Parts: sequence; C-alpha cells; structure tokens
Amino acid sequence: MRTVLSALAKPFSETSGLARWMLVIGIVMSAVFVFLAIFAPWVAPYGFAQASAHGTDFPKLGHPDGTHWFGTDRLFFDVYSRTIWGARTAIEVVLLSILVCIVVGVPLGLISGYYGGWLDRILVLVMDALFAFPSFLLAIVFSFLLTNIVGGSVIAVSLSLSAIYIPQYYRVVRNTTVSAKEATYVEAARAMGASDGVIMRRYLFGNVVQSVPVIGTLNAADAILTLAGLGFLGLGIQSTQAAEWGHDLNRALADAGSGVWWTGLYPGLAIVLLVTALTLVGEGLNETLNPTLRRRRLLPVLLPARVETEEVR
Repeated sequence: MRTVLSALAKPFSETSGLARWMLVIGIVMSAVFVFLAIFAPWVAPYGFAQASAHGTDFPKLGHPDGTHWFGTDRLFFDVYSRTIWGARTAIEVVLLSILVCIVVGVPLGLISGYYGGWLDRILVLVMDALFAFPSFLLAIVFSFLLTNIVGGSVIAVSLSLSAIYIPQYYRVVRNTTVSAKEATYVEAARAMGASDGVIMRRYLFGNVVQSVPVIGTLNAADAILTLAGLGFLGLGIQSTQAAEWGHDLNRALADAGSGVWWTGLYPGLAIVLLVTALTLVGEGLNETLNPTLRRRRLLPVLLPARVETEEVR
C-alpha cells in the first residue's frame, strides 16, 4: 500500500489545482454513497419494501415530516429509506459490471493484441459489432434476454451493463498491447527464453492496464445512468426485489401531476450526485495518471546578477 501511495504522490503533486480538487471532491462524494451502501441496514430507518412499523401502516403519499423525512410513496414505502437502499443497489450493480468487464475484457485484449492473426481479427470484428450498437439499446436487448433467464435481479442488470462496456476495455488494452509488445524489454525477455504467458503476465500486463482505472470510473458514472434508464423503462429491478432509483422515478411520474414532488425529487437528486461524483473522480484520475495531461512544475530559472566591469586598456 505504501508503494502505491508513493507512486501516486508525484503525479498527484504535478497535476493542476483544479484536477486535485476534482479528484478530492469526487472521492469524498463517492465515499458518502459507499458508506450509505455498506451501512444501509443501520442508516435507513426502514426496509426498502417496508410499508408498516409497530403494527401501523405508513400513509399513502404522505408529506415529509418528522417520522418520514422524505415522505412516502403510493406503495406506502418510506422514500428516505428507499433512497438510501438505492445507493446499495447502484454500488452493487456498478461493482459487479466493472468486475466482469475487467475479468473478460482485459485478458481478451491482452491475448488478442499479443498473438494477433485470425484470433485478433475475429475478436476485433465481434467487439466492433457490439461497439457499433447504441449502448442503451444494447443494454435493453441484453436486459430482455437475461431477465427471462435469471429474472430481474442485480446479477441480470450487472451482466446487461457488462455487455456494453467490455468492448471499451478490450479496445484500449488491445491497442496498448499491440504497441507495447514491440518494445525493447519485451524483445529482451523473448531472447532470455521467457514464455508468452510470462511476458504477458510480468512485462505487459502492468503497462497495458494503466488506463483501466480511468475507464472504470467513467464507465461507472455511465452505468448509473444506464441502470436508472433501465429501471425507468421497467426493465431493471422491481420494487419488491431491491430499491432502485430509476424504478422509483418511473412510479413518481404518476405523482407529479397531482403535486406530489417528493417521490421523484430525492431519487433523481441521488442519481445526479453519484454520477457527478464518479465523473469528477474519473476526470481527476485521468489528469493525474495521464502524463500528457499533467502540468509539470517547472523550477524558476535564476540568472546570475550582472556585474559591471571596467574596460581594461
């Protein structure tokens, strides 16, 4: 851990002040949502599908008050509790989808870029075909297919999001591998008799995955929006399975016309804040880790003082 922090200390010190603030603010905001996701059973006063407490039913579309801080919805659910539990659902879906993308996309890109040939052409064709489709449309198609197989669960939605982001990881890692495999240190490793597996694992992997954290963070922000879009269309997670902000916004549409504003305000605000936080982290990491975007600190050039000398005759 100390080695990682020391490796990031110099790039962080060389970034601009704006990038530092973006990264710090994004990390703090994201940490708040991660805290809510982990400790949702203790932070939320009620369950995500709880409609009564102590033998008393919650009011239908109740106004925000001391008992229900964000009010209640038409299903008698506490909006404050569902907003907090929605953070857990969003974090779970994002982490699972990014994990699948890394496990599938990074090895495929590494193998494809290193070996080339017919395997590379086939994988490039498949990934380009997936990348050509609009991402949200592709997520809807996979959501339809996976919902019929595993149901509308967190796993189904995570796999639907993974299908649209794997080509991005593949393309970045594959393109970096194609250029890195011709480097001198790789040629030296081959001359020493290192196998292909050793070269990819020890010499290429660390160099080609440097952009993966930035891609993962930016994809996480986009995954939150895609998850909310699927839930808004009724293709995501249902109310009785887990709390999901997009699905809550879908149900809040019928309330907006009658002046009930609290059922849609807080889930929508949570989406905006989490997407903003992840975007700030991604942009800050990009400027910190990308040497072409870092503004290096230049030491001032000090010239010696000019000394007036008399002309010697």
